[in-house]
Amino acid sequence: MELYKKNYASRNIRGKQRVCEYLSSNPMLESYVPQTVSFSLEHLEMMINRYEMVYVKPDIGSHGIGIFKVKKNDSDYELYEIVKKKQVRSLYKSIFDIYDRIKKQRSAKLIIQKGISLDHVNDCPYDIRAMVQRKPGGTWVCTGLIVKVGARNKIVTNHYQGGTILSMKKLGKKQGLSQAETASRVGKLSRVALQIAHTLSKKRSGMHELGVDFAYDKKQQLWVLEVNSNHPQFYPLKQLDPAAYRKMKRFAVSYGRRDA
Repeated sequence: MELYKKNYASRNIRGKQRVCEYLSSNPMLESYVPQTVSFSLEHLEMMINRYEMVYVKPDIGSHGIGIFKVKKNDSDYELYEIVKKKQVRSLYKSIFDIYDRIKKQRSAKLIIQKGISLDHVNDCPYDIRAMVQRKPGGTWVCTGLIVKVGARNKIVTNHYQGGTILSMKKLGKKQGLSQAETASRVGKLSRVALQIAHTLSKKRSGMHELGVDFAYDKKQQLWVLEVNSNHPQFYPLKQLDPAAYRKMKRFAVSYGRRDA
């Protein structure tokens, strides 16, 4: 394991809130970033009153672990959480009770993020992972896109929590999009992903790969849900798109990654 760490050359940026601040400082990217603040009772009250739905996430973490969804109703609040890969829904009368529940469950640093009502395919929410890597030799390229489809009504979409995956072409067909519309989507996702890579790599030298999680909301506005610079996974592409997988793996090997 120590040898692996020594040889793996790509550095990362720790903390979702820090990443959001870096992206929001770029006028070309700020409209894609949901409002994100640190977790406190004051911030939770402010965010739930402003947006009526928010997500509470670990500032450092992945695989959809430790994520809460909070929704404001007319007379109460709903709290959704994943417990042993099962989604649990609870009702609370006050936002303080929800704050207290989350605080007792999670001691690590948390963030609160504006809730995005995700676009659906076959009645299930989805998001899109853009893999961005440095070519052997230096320049950033978008090496592939993976559509992650969650189970119906589940608060996370990732593969670890039981989600399925699609290609962008398959997503377009299922949504009745033309080839030109799908190509336009792919082009925009790739361009924004590259802007993100250039922005973040100016803040942190030595970065060689990013997994950018995008989502369209129900009004077809594009959002950046998360940027993973710590071993972003692309192995699901091995069966879905072998050519893209081989390309990603070749790039990964060039900067010392051996686990793909």
